[in-house]
Amino acid sequence: MITGSVASCGSGGTRRNRSRPADEPPVMGTLVLDEDEALELLAYLVTAARTQVDEAAEYAPMRLLTAARRLAAAVAPRASEPTRGFVAEHLEPWSPLAVPRDGRAEYADRLDELCRALATHLTAHFDR
Repeated sequence: MITGSVASCGSGGTRRNRSRPADEPPVMGTLVLDEDEALELLAYLVTAARTQVDEAAEYAPMRLLTAARRLAAAVAPRASEPTRGFVAEHLEPWSPLAVPRDGRAEYADRLDELCRALATHLTAHFDR
């Protein structure tokens, strides 16, 4: 299960709460996904990766944002108030069908803003 004490990083690594030495076992935090929800997300990501091989490149951001929205929807009810706020303000407004055909620069700007907002949220979350 995914817990509130571990966050996935874009580099494929894991960032653990800094208050604990790396050689200590992880502390169980608030569970934010049960096994069924985690498996559903895993299945979506794996099948989206396969589908992406045959699809136009524009669909990749849409599929990743769909997965992020699914994760956010599962996490938000059991997450902290700041995380619920981040989800409501920054992820829920994204259309799951927002595929950039025209206006790619504006779309990239929106993604950059989403990344900055997420970085701000993660910094506050892990520095508490």
